[in-house]
Amino acid sequence: MTAPASPDSAPLGPAQVAVVIPAFNEADTVAEVVRVGLTLTPEVVVVSDGSTDGTAAAAREAGARVLELAENGGKGPALKAALEHTEAEFVVMLDADLVGLTREHLDLLLTPVLNGSLDMTIGVFEGGGFVSDWGNKLTPHLSGQRACRRTWLLAVPRLGEERWPEPPITDALKSTGVRWDYVELPYVAQVVKEKKRGFWKGAQARTKMYADLLTYRARKKRDGS
Repeated sequence: MTAPASPDSAPLGPAQVAVVIPAFNEADTVAEVVRVGLTLTPEVVVVSDGSTDGTAAAAREAGARVLELAENGGKGPALKAALEHTEAEFVVMLDADLVGLTREHLDLLLTPVLNGSLDMTIGVFEGGGFVSDWGNKLTPHLSGQRACRRTWLLAVPRLGEERWPEPPITDALKSTGVRWDYVELPYVAQVVKEKKRGFWKGAQARTKMYADLLTYRARKKRDGS
């Protein structure tokens, strides 16, 4: 895992809930995601994963605690760094490129975990836009919107080794037998890669992402884990 380059401060003391947001070059959207997170808890941790734009500054100005990684290592290492930078019992994980997010969406994710009816919730978009809805519903197990206990997530094998943490989390959900379910997040969407980076660069980034996801099993088998 890439070593952190410049954490804003030492981790805070124990808190019940933290919002954790891995972010790579999401300066246009991360501040609003942070602001919504702060309506739930004062502990919002953003990990800037080697960003080269104003992501860290925007998150910091919005009120997040920001950890800056020197190099882009992927969402998995960034998520693990965020989890290690808080002592909260529960975490809500959010992508940094969400639009339409509200406090009510965070409650939909967190409430079943807090009341003990589920061990993890996974958010799926509904009504936020055709592209976001279609992509999220086609592969709901890849959603980055989740809530669970921090200690369980930290114990997921390969969490910080994989560029995308969702496949290891899916494996852990199956192997540990925890209770989980999808919850709909009405009118939330993500800014698609093609819009953020331009069509060709966005398409290349998407292709690379899916290639990495599809080769997860091979890497796991190769490493004997």
